[in-house]
Amino acid sequence: MGAGLASPKLGPAESAIFETFVIPRYFALFGDLAIEMLAEGEEAQVAHLYCRTGYPDRGIALKLPGSHVYGCDPSSHAIELARAKASTMPDMVSDYRVAEGMPTTLPTGAFSHAIALHPLAAPPQRARLFGEFARLLAPHGQAVVALPLRGSFPEVADLLREYCLKHEPESGKAIEQAVMVRPTMELMGAELEEAGFNFVDVELRSHTLAFKSGRDFFEDPITRLVLLPEFRLNLALDHVDEAFLYVREAIDKYWSEGTFELTINVGCATGRRVG
Repeated sequence: MGAGLASPKLGPAESAIFETFVIPRYFALFGDLAIEMLAEGEEAQVAHLYCRTGYPDRGIALKLPGSHVYGCDPSSHAIELARAKASTMPDMVSDYRVAEGMPTTLPTGAFSHAIALHPLAAPPQRARLFGEFARLLAPHGQAVVALPLRGSFPEVADLLREYCLKHEPESGKAIEQAVMVRPTMELMGAELEEAGFNFVDVELRSHTLAFKSGRDFFEDPITRLVLLPEFRLNLALDHVDEAFLYVREAIDKYWSEGTFELTINVGCATGRRVG
């Protein structure tokens, strides 16, 4: 099957938590923009990679009446929930399957649209994703990907820099390297063009999420299921658990009189496959 899909697997309880808490407060920031940029068309065939529990497939069906959505995700539990949700939506035609790697088992050149929300940000994973988009799409088909761009989560990055300065100075460059993993608008557009797409467009929307305390931030399902796994993957720190404990305590110290607000630069890129 090739390289694994760039998304942590969700267990049965995690899938339900993701659906209930992560989607409406966090993933909707990406899904709303992606649907806004989705090109309208009749009888659309949509490939949704890293579909998790099937969001925003209901929105896709409303934007593209008569469409058929094919969702793939490495988590069988998330796929089960996506199927259960789809069974309650008689006006949505869908097909969900477990996909452990790339290329997926979806047919080559069979889709009018391909979409992914919040894939892992590292360049090799983006390249595999854009390559799979190019394989799946018919000529002139549209790719849509939404993810946090560079400049997201600066509050956490600043506290990690502070930790390194005080406790792990030899690892200070690790923070800068992790920050640079995320693409800029220009870089994501260039990568799509390199993968064989034209008419590339990238939109940016900035948002903030509020947390009451360090504990609230680290125990929130958004952090536990989405942010921390990616932070850990991108950070080359010797004592990463100690670093995150420092961040938690620093949030409580510096924001003791107010809320901790986390900045997210939501980027959505779209391009048409060269025909």
